[in-house]
Amino acid sequence: MPAGVVETDPERLARIALTRVFGPEHQRVAVEVGRRGAARVWAEVRSAHPGVDPLRDLDAASRVGARLVCPQDPEWPIELDALDRLRDEGDGSAIGAPLCLWVRGPGDLRELASRAVALVGCRAATSYGLHLAGEIAFTMAEQGWAIVSGAAFGIDAAAHRGALAAAGPTVAVLAGGVDVPYPAAHVELLAEIGRTGAVVSEVSPGTPPFRRRFLTRNRVIAALCRGTVLVEAGLRSGALNTVAHARRLGRQVMAVPGPVTSAMSAGCHRLLRDFREQTVLVTGAEDISEEIAAVGRFAARPPTAVGPRDELSAMVRDLLDAMPSRAAVGVSVLSQRTGLRPEEVLAMLGPLTVEGLVESVPNGYRLTPLGRAPSNARSRSRRS
Repeated sequence: MPAGVVETDPERLARIALTRVFGPEHQRVAVEVGRRGAARVWAEVRSAHPGVDPLRDLDAASRVGARLVCPQDPEWPIELDALDRLRDEGDGSAIGAPLCLWVRGPGDLRELASRAVALVGCRAATSYGLHLAGEIAFTMAEQGWAIVSGAAFGIDAAAHRGALAAAGPTVAVLAGGVDVPYPAAHVELLAEIGRTGAVVSEVSPGTPPFRRRFLTRNRVIAALCRGTVLVEAGLRSGALNTVAHARRLGRQVMAVPGPVTSAMSAGCHRLLRDFREQTVLVTGAEDISEEIAAVGRFAARPPTAVGPRDELSAMVRDLLDAMPSRAAVGVSVLSQRTGLRPEEVLAMLGPLTVEGLVESVPNGYRLTPLGRAPSNARSRSRRS
């Protein structure tokens, strides 16, 4: 929204209010907005939230130079619509597209997303990973690609800085409000991104980030881009969650190999091993450009016959099948049921937790709604 323009559209104001009240996790609200419109949904719940004023959020955004972008706006990146399709064609456990976005910076988000690649990885990156992330981002930005990441320490920051060094566009997608620099140490980095590219958030201004929101945010990073590159990551890195979203969306997934002795590359190596049919090994910008240029603008629709379990190895699917549908179970029990050693079970549960298929609870582990989704690939995997 241009500076100085007063927002009066009830549909847009309702999207702001619903975002403030419910956040992105309440998909029943998002589905109803898609069916009946935000204004009608907000009218039904407004009396229960008398303190919510969308104009206050607009004012907070304007103070940091941010604007509201809604579906149907010229700037709305249509790549995000694939999130709704993934939710609607699945079991409903996936989170769809944001109700709205807050954008700070001169970059047109739709234009940036039309030629974007995500570079993600661990926070505790090695010098090897930092060098590669910066070098890849610099070269890709020189070639006109927008570099998308999450502004975290480590690989994210190196990717943003590499793009900035090339005077190229970069997009930071935040887990908190667009006016809440996080991490605080990156306030200057985010300010620089906001001067030349775009800082983006789907949550209300002033909202601090929390752990679950980082995982929710990751789907936006993946959806905005033609492909996602895992530069460096351990087995429990949150970047694996971004990669999982990209894979489910049918986007190109790539990973950079590292030293076999480095724990910070173990996530990349496991991705290349366990998802070899969906992951391309890349070693630099030239490989990445070749892969995502061949993809086209974006995959219009993910393959609907493939569920979240279908891309897993047979051994990992057997582990999931050994877990009760609703109750929690301990590692020792899973070891007995599968014939795997306890340390092998634990090694599998870590990535499954990051991917959102399993969650850790006080008395063990249990399947999430996504993890309970049936597999269509079991018989196919056993025959291969």
